[in-house]
Amino acid sequence: MAFEGLSDRLQDVFKKLRGKGKVSEADVKAAMREVRLALLEADVNFKVVKDFISRVRDRAVGQQVLQSLTPGQQIIKIVHDEMTELMGGSESKLNLGSRTPTVIMAVGLQGAGKTTTVAKLSRNLIKQGRRPLLVAGDIYRPAAIKQLQVLGEQVGVPVFSMGQNNPADIAQASLSYAKTNNRDIIILDTAGRLHINEELMDELKQIKATTEPDEILLVVDAMTGQDAVNVAEAFNRDLGLTGVILTKLDGDSRGGAALSVKAVTGCPIKYVGMGEKLDALETFFPDRMASRILGMGDILSLVEKAQANIDQQKAREMERKIRKQEFTLEDFREQMQQVRSMGPLEDLLDMIPGMGKQLKGVKGEFDEKEIVRVEAIIQSMTPAERREPAILNGSRKKRIARGSGTRVQEVNRLIKQFEESRKLMKQFSDLSSKKGKKGGLPNFKLPF
Repeated sequence: MAFEGLSDRLQDVFKKLRGKGKVSEADVKAAMREVRLALLEADVNFKVVKDFISRVRDRAVGQQVLQSLTPGQQIIKIVHDEMTELMGGSESKLNLGSRTPTVIMAVGLQGAGKTTTVAKLSRNLIKQGRRPLLVAGDIYRPAAIKQLQVLGEQVGVPVFSMGQNNPADIAQASLSYAKTNNRDIIILDTAGRLHINEELMDELKQIKATTEPDEILLVVDAMTGQDAVNVAEAFNRDLGLTGVILTKLDGDSRGGAALSVKAVTGCPIKYVGMGEKLDALETFFPDRMASRILGMGDILSLVEKAQANIDQQKAREMERKIRKQEFTLEDFREQMQQVRSMGPLEDLLDMIPGMGKQLKGVKGEFDEKEIVRVEAIIQSMTPAERREPAILNGSRKKRIARGSGTRVQEVNRLIKQFEESRKLMKQFSDLSSKKGKKGGLPNFKLPF
C-alpha cells in the first residue's frame, strides 16, 4: 500500500494526542519530534521536513489550539493542511491549451515506466472526449516502438512512428500527421537513459524547440525516493518541467518522493501510477492523499471509482432482487467482478475512514486469491446451480470442486455463507426501507 509505513507511524503519534483532554506545548514538541523521525524514515527531503515541522509547530502551539476543547483534533487538522500544501495544495490539471494539436512531451530515465504511462495517459484523455495520438520517439531502446504500438492498440489510440529517424524530425512530422488525421493531442514518448547525461538533454531540448510543447511531464519511479527528487531537479533545470507523473506509487510504502518533489522542484504532481493495468493512472489530489496518509480515508475517490465502474441500472436491479430474495450466485459473481474492477480490495478499504488501521490485523481475510477461488467455484457451476444452490448434491459438489481446483469443503463453505449472507442482505434491505425503525444493523458477512 502507498505510504503504509509513514501512515502507520503518524497515526500512532496522533492517537496519543487524541487521548488527551488537554495538550501542552511540551506534548506538541514531543509529537513533532516523532513526526520528524517518521518523515525522515519515509525518505522525505530533510530540508522539506525541517520547514514542515517548523510551520506545524508554530501553528500548533497557538493559544487557540492548546486551550480548545479538542486540541488533538485541531493539531491533526493543521498537519493535514500543511501536508496538503506540501504536496501542491490542490489538483494540478493538464494545460491542454487553445492550439490544435496540443503537445505533451513525456520525459524520464529508462525503467520509470514512461512508455506504459503515456498509453495510460492517452486512455484517460479518450475518456475526456479527446483524440490523442501517441508518437514513438524512443529510437534507441530495443522494441520500444513495438511496445508503444501494442499498447496503443490496447487503448485504441493510433501510434505515429518513423523508424530510426532523428527524434526531433519524428516529432515535427507528427504535428502535420495529427492535423491531417484530426488528432487534437500529441503525446511524445521520448527516449530515456540509465542516467542523466548531456546527450540525452540535448536531444530533448531539440524536440522541445521543434514542437514547443504545452506540457513537459517527467515520468519518475516513486519507489526511488530521494533519487526521484534529484532526477526531477535535473530535468527541471534543463527543460523547465510543467509537471510530474509518479509511477509505482502503489508499491511505495515510504512516500518520500510524493512529499518532497513539489517543495524541492516547484513542479506539481499531476498523475500517479497505482498499478500495472492500463486504467491504473489516477489524477493526483494532494488533499485526498494527505487524508489517506493520516488515516482519514478518501471517500471522494472511492465514490468516483464506484461511479466509473458500477452500472447504476444494474445496481438498482440488484437491489430489487435482494428485496425479493432473488439474489443468486450469478448475481454475486457479477457484483464481485464490479468491485474488483475498482482496484485491489485492500486499497478500497483504506479509502474508508478508519478502516485501513482497524483491519490491519485481519486483512488476510480479504485475500485476493480467495476471491479468485470463489469465482472459480461459481464458474464451475451450471446456470441452474447458480440460480438455486439447493439442488447441489454430493456428486455435483465433487464435480464443481474438480472443475474449480478446490475441495468439496470449500464449495460447502461458500454455499453456506452465501445463504447466510442472502438472508442478512434481505434483513438489511427491510431495515433500511422502514423509516424510523430502531436497532442495530445485521452482522453482514462476505462469503469469502
